[in-house]
Amino acid sequence: MKKLLLALATCCLFLQIYAQPNSTKSASQIQMDLKKLTVLGSVLYIAAHPDDENTRLIAYMAKHECYETAYLALTRGDGGQNLIGSEQGELLGLIRTQELLAARALDGGRQFFTRANDFGFSKNPNETLRIWDKNQVVADMVWVIRKWKPDVLITRFPTDGSGGHGHHTSSALLAEEVFKYASDPTMFPEQLQYVTTWQPKRLYWNKWIRDSKEDLSKYLKVDTGIFNPLLGQSYFDLAMESRTQHKSQGFGSGKIRGKQPEYLQYIMGDSAKEHIMEGVNTTWGRIKGGEVVGNLLNEAYKNFSPLNPSLVLPRLIAARKEIANLLAKTNDPTEMYWLKTKNAELDEAIKNCAGIWFEITANDYTASPGDSVNATLRIINRSNAHVKLKKIDLSFDEESNQPEGSESKAVDYNLAENTLLEINRKVVLSRKSEISQPYWLRKPVIKGMYQVDEQEMIGLPEKPQEQFASIDLDIEGEVFSYTTPLMYKWTHRVDGELYRSFEVVPEVMANIKFPTYIFTENLSKEVAVTLKAGKKNASGTLSLDLPQGWRSEPQQVNFNLSKKDEELLVSFKVFPPKNASNATAKVKINGADAVGITRLEYDHIPYQVIFPRAEFKLVKLDVINKAKNVGFYVSEAGDETPNALRQLGCQVVEITDDNFEALDLSQFDAIVTGVRAYNTRQRLKYHNPKMLEYVKNGGVLIVQYNVSFGLVTNEIGPYPFKISRDRVTEEDALIAFNKETPLLNFPNKITKEDFDGWVQERGLYFASDWDSKYDTPFITQDTGEQAKKGIQISAQYGKGVFIYTGFSWFRQLPAGVSGAYRLFANMISAGKK
Repeated sequence: MKKLLLALATCCLFLQIYAQPNSTKSASQIQMDLKKLTVLGSVLYIAAHPDDENTRLIAYMAKHECYETAYLALTRGDGGQNLIGSEQGELLGLIRTQELLAARALDGGRQFFTRANDFGFSKNPNETLRIWDKNQVVADMVWVIRKWKPDVLITRFPTDGSGGHGHHTSSALLAEEVFKYASDPTMFPEQLQYVTTWQPKRLYWNKWIRDSKEDLSKYLKVDTGIFNPLLGQSYFDLAMESRTQHKSQGFGSGKIRGKQPEYLQYIMGDSAKEHIMEGVNTTWGRIKGGEVVGNLLNEAYKNFSPLNPSLVLPRLIAARKEIANLLAKTNDPTEMYWLKTKNAELDEAIKNCAGIWFEITANDYTASPGDSVNATLRIINRSNAHVKLKKIDLSFDEESNQPEGSESKAVDYNLAENTLLEINRKVVLSRKSEISQPYWLRKPVIKGMYQVDEQEMIGLPEKPQEQFASIDLDIEGEVFSYTTPLMYKWTHRVDGELYRSFEVVPEVMANIKFPTYIFTENLSKEVAVTLKAGKKNASGTLSLDLPQGWRSEPQQVNFNLSKKDEELLVSFKVFPPKNASNATAKVKINGADAVGITRLEYDHIPYQVIFPRAEFKLVKLDVINKAKNVGFYVSEAGDETPNALRQLGCQVVEITDDNFEALDLSQFDAIVTGVRAYNTRQRLKYHNPKMLEYVKNGGVLIVQYNVSFGLVTNEIGPYPFKISRDRVTEEDALIAFNKETPLLNFPNKITKEDFDGWVQERGLYFASDWDSKYDTPFITQDTGEQAKKGIQISAQYGKGVFIYTGFSWFRQLPAGVSGAYRLFANMISAGKK
């Protein structure tokens, strides 16, 4: 099984086939695929994050020039902001990975990654490469280049720092290094047991033009606004659909008709005067003896009939035979790469020209290792081509998985034109099946890097699904092998036919209600654990593995879940130690570390599942909170602040656009707005004056950070101030404060120790140009930069207090940072002195 998965991983470099339903292509799509079969050239685009890529250039290279085109994102975007939900960190990275795959499905590119983790905004490459393991990132970039063998590299950003982000600049700097390293056998020699060295022809920067007077004649120019009749749109239009897939970052993009030039500036390698592929043979003449194949494929393309695609099958099958002959004769790594790549694409084209569609679906979307599922293989031939189904191999079926050539796999079904064949089988999942965890999250994430040991997994956007059907088809006398992943299919009463990936789940999962439990007194708190059965008759013991000094009642609970998907809520009373403590607790099932289950269900990406470690933080701290009733103005962006407030003993009422007018604001000791609320809640333009009146009458209004553009009102506070793009990205950055400031002395005396142990950053989108009535108690700065005061401003207004705070509470509070809770308690208690 492991060897088969590695083979599939290799196949995915040629055709990225993951857990997605088999689709039927239109005649125009098939015709474009046939044109691409005649071109042997490749381009690798390099940048740092999802949404950094220039989808215009990718669409042009993939769809117009018909090059093998890919985007190498150094990170999965884990440290970005999320405009569609509350997911952060690895969960956001999972969303943005799928958004990239959705984008590539539109613009025709492929997707690769390194193991670098997006740890948040970085101001310069020195900081970036200090946190990333530079050697590993470079190794991963070299690995992708050696395995995919691009002729040309293109960077999105320059090396001079004008890209505005340390990750951006690092991607350009590292691209120059790997351009040289990929061909050097002394660099990362351990890779050479899988791949050979490779030297790209040239490296270019996809230059942006900011000066209308700049001489553009020295750059290569391409027009991404060219209209393609087969697409029914220009490459720019297609690219904007692709870019719109980055919904978590709010990158919905409009279309612009007409010429849309892009410019390429020479960086390294052989320079080109007119065309990016100068000096590169992009025809089948690149392969010794390949002219015969090229002629056959060109004939197939020129003679293609949209009303009867199967007419070109003889030429395509003849080309496939010639490719097989060439593969048997060559030992040249470059020739082998192109022959295998085009052979995989040719097999797909033959399938589509023959009108063949197939799928395999299960009667449920989850099962545990060793469980059985009912699987249905459906296949149809929608052409007059002669097609037979010769073999079915369900590699995930433990009971019927027989050796190669066994009778249980051999079949002989004649696929008559437009007649659906259904084959039903009950299969048993291998007991060695791995749970459906993203491969880069199997091991704990260390700061800056994911831990991935399997060399052949590195670079892939996701692991090929382990549960799949492999079928052999006889098409016009030639045998073809295809694979399709096991899916779950259902019909939604509104959305119609839908698919989702089949998931292998643990026998029992354990979800914790809160990621952090804050203890402010020597009293117990209830820790709720929800058990969920992945199979029938799951039983055992549940316990908490607590750090020294902590204890629970009971110490252990027996459980018995008779039904699959059955849930059981178990509560433990957890008692804190007398002294301050900050530690991690684990959930144990039958004495082993447990995992939970988290599902991500968004309309624009496939459903995702992740199995996080069933761990939670326990924090015993010395904190006093005087605010009991707090209103939280909900932001569309999502925010975990309400749960943190409840941990401090507050009763929290969530304020929405709909219930605002009916609320008596005087009931609240404080009101807190969610992050970016003034960017996303249009009604705040009308509700804010009422909230400021609430402050004037004695309330406390705390406005968490907003981005500096797209504000629904510029009159956020009682006195004027602006929001800048200033931020401090070093989580341990120096911070000084006025010890006499009331907000830092009641009800908790804030000390420098309260700023220890912060995560990812200090703050972002600081205040600027504030009125003299505001107090600015904090001064902080990143290394080598000027000190900044605007991380938090506050003012007395009437009887109450207004606070704008750029501290990154949305990261600190869920992470259980003790000092963050103490300082936040002071803010919401400001009106109680």
